[in-house]
Amino acid sequence: MTRTLLWLIGGLILGGIIHITAILTLPLLAEETTWSRISALDASNRMLVLDRVSQGDPNPLHLDPELSYGLCQINLSEGPVYLNGVLPDAFWSVAVYDQNGIVIYSTTNRDGIGQTVDMGIFNAAQTRLLAQQQIDIAEGLLIVEAPTNQLFVLVRLSAPHEAMRTRFEQELSEIACGPRA
Repeated sequence: MTRTLLWLIGGLILGGIIHITAILTLPLLAEETTWSRISALDASNRMLVLDRVSQGDPNPLHLDPELSYGLCQINLSEGPVYLNGVLPDAFWSVAVYDQNGIVIYSTTNRDGIGQTVDMGIFNAAQTRLLAQQQIDIAEGLLIVEAPTNQLFVLVRLSAPHEAMRTRFEQELSEIACGPRA
């Protein structure tokens, strides 16, 4: 009886280890990831307003059809990246994601920022230069330090009425995203 119980416990432990290993390695084996989908959109260092998502249409990025989205893919190895412009007076949010789709920073207009977005995204080395005052920045710039160089920025806008959505998307397209010239 004891031997059977030990075999059963050993089998459960081994099955658990195999199960956890499979669950943790499957995402690494995926060929189509969020990063590959974003790279295909040609949003490098520019704000790209994503097409509206309609109910029932394919939605590979799992976007909410009620919101308007702007996307900018950035690479900090080319230097710090700045995001600035004015967004409409309605709810909006800005999130910075790493290559794995993990949010490294997020803010909304309800954080006391108002309508103006003025953000600088730096890697660790650039942040050190910033601390040594070797990089000039404008006063009031929101500084975000990123752990990696490959990132993307997603801006979400919520138009209060459908009639305002086109104007909101136009203002979203005017947001500057990329290294300073």
